[in-house]
Amino acid sequence: MKKNTLPQSLKEAVKYFSDNAVCVQFVANLRWPDGKPMCPRCTCERTSFLSTRLIWKCKGCKKQFSVKLNTIFEESGISLENWLIAIWQIANCKNGISSYELARDLGLTQKSAWFLLHRIRRAMQIGTFERLRGEIEVDETFVGGKAVNMHASKRKARIKGRGGATKQAVVLGMLQRQGKVRATVIERTDHETLQNEVREYVVKGSNVYTDEWRSYKGLIDEYNHQVINHSVEYVRGNAHTNSIENFWSLLKRTLKGTYVSVDPAHLQSYVSEQTFRYNERHGTDLDRFLKLLGNAFGKRLTYADLTRSVIRF
Repeated sequence: MKKNTLPQSLKEAVKYFSDNAVCVQFVANLRWPDGKPMCPRCTCERTSFLSTRLIWKCKGCKKQFSVKLNTIFEESGISLENWLIAIWQIANCKNGISSYELARDLGLTQKSAWFLLHRIRRAMQIGTFERLRGEIEVDETFVGGKAVNMHASKRKARIKGRGGATKQAVVLGMLQRQGKVRATVIERTDHETLQNEVREYVVKGSNVYTDEWRSYKGLIDEYNHQVINHSVEYVRGNAHTNSIENFWSLLKRTLKGTYVSVDPAHLQSYVSEQTFRYNERHGTDLDRFLKLLGNAFGKRLTYADLTRSVIRF
């Protein structure tokens, strides 16, 4: 596919993906760039295309399959056109898009739009073994309402530890300056939890900048650890946590302004959504769309799994 022939804006995308046959061919070209569709069941490349139904038939296992099989689209009654427009929107809306707004845009029910968005967020989680290096800012933030405003049953379940008296959930972030950010929901802010996360995702010998929280003490043994006491100063030379604070402001603007109320069980999904957009911030709308669509293959999320258990990526 030549990028100069592809849509560059939402308006162009809506027009470009208005034909289901075009949508199927577009996804097929991205999924099988060599032009040889492979059966997701038996990995056989000997297939024939049934143009009247826009599906393939495998000559190996003799079964038929569509471009949706073994993707986040699998067993979805929503048209591929609506899927692609939804992916374009969530990949490029800086503050996200609510299920109510998407439902109005695409003519879906709110429940269907909510499930669709969560399936797309599943693709936004990109597993990588690449570790952060260089100058790394580490910080944690708290998400949720004040304990005084909670129902008594939820107040008892609030997170213990730093900020636990007022907040529900804690998110740890590690940002490589001029690079990418990693953010994950954690259970507590104790010494073991925070330092294990840093050691897992940050290369030893890197410059690590944190605030004065006591759980970070001890990192000096493996990193060039510099501390900023925010009660005294926010910047000291090259030592600060302003970049990760900027990411937190984007995350909270999305959670409070667009999604308003997020179930703690699904918080990691929303964090992954904002992380994806931040890490792909230097690309164009089309770049982010193609990157996200390319991550949709080989991943699956059923409604039962989404509503039955906590999704941790």
